[in-house]
Amino acid sequence: MKLVVVLSALVALCAGSAIPVVPGDNSHYVEGESRYIWMPDGEGVPHLVDLQEPVDEDFLRTRNGANNQYWLYTRRNPTNPQVIVNGNANTIWSSNYAASRPLKVIVHGWNSDGNSAINPTIRDAFLAVSDCNVIVVDWRALANGLYATAASGVPGVGQHLGNFLVWLINTAGGNWNNVHLVGFSLGAHVVANAGRQAGGRPVRVTGLDPAGPLWSGNGNAISGNAGTYVECIHTDGGLLGIFNPSGNADFYPNGGRNPQPGCSLSTCSHSRAYDLFASTVHSSHLNGRLCGNINQAQNNQCSGSTLQMGNGNLSKRGNGLYGLSTGANWPF
Repeated sequence: MKLVVVLSALVALCAGSAIPVVPGDNSHYVEGESRYIWMPDGEGVPHLVDLQEPVDEDFLRTRNGANNQYWLYTRRNPTNPQVIVNGNANTIWSSNYAASRPLKVIVHGWNSDGNSAINPTIRDAFLAVSDCNVIVVDWRALANGLYATAASGVPGVGQHLGNFLVWLINTAGGNWNNVHLVGFSLGAHVVANAGRQAGGRPVRVTGLDPAGPLWSGNGNAISGNAGTYVECIHTDGGLLGIFNPSGNADFYPNGGRNPQPGCSLSTCSHSRAYDLFASTVHSSHLNGRLCGNINQAQNNQCSGSTLQMGNGNLSKRGNGLYGLSTGANWPF
């Protein structure tokens, strides 16, 4: 019997340490056990990540939230950003920022930058339906490092963002009841830390498939205390994304796991979260049904009251787990 136990342990160890060979295929991955996982960059190209790689402390000291860039877009400059520099009020006065408009903040994930697909996708959706200020946060200085190092630096990136938002509103005006923070993957945890740094004052915080690897049980992960209303959309739960409820309201389109309709790989399902969100900003047509428990959400067997998933409605409120079905192609 002891020999069987030892052999079983060795098999599990080897399986957990085995290097997967098919790019983007995370079918081997076991949360909390596997060492390697495929993660997409900002354009969806998969990269193999070693979750046991040591954090590069020297890199963190120079590549942190102090390097964040803040790119402002409005209907007057919908595609050409104006850079607002934290602490430099002149960069606000010379920009198209208007305190009377809602403020939307978008934060990308790992191995990405301000030009990565998530940003124009969501930026254009917001500007199409609302005369608003959109700030894209470019934190590539840290995000483009090793995954474990980038994940370790997420709280600092978020705290710098939170301080920037406090400075922006105190300097140029604005209303926290008009502030909506949106983050994808590691960016979901960034906006959560930003919201907490700002005293939970942002009226909405949206986490788009919040990153899962290295975030289970992490006190810096996205949670309901990041803003007045915190919503998470789970599309690759248990692999690249967190599956467990993480906000006031948690949506599980198509069960919240890979494969999402139209996807064959986990990397596609992970990125589907921001496409679904952008579509709901254009037209709030995806309605979740309240689930009695997480199993109902996973099996898409929810039949309770309805709540619209996503959208940019600043007065939206809700609690609980919600399941729904979507299509395979835009607008889903």
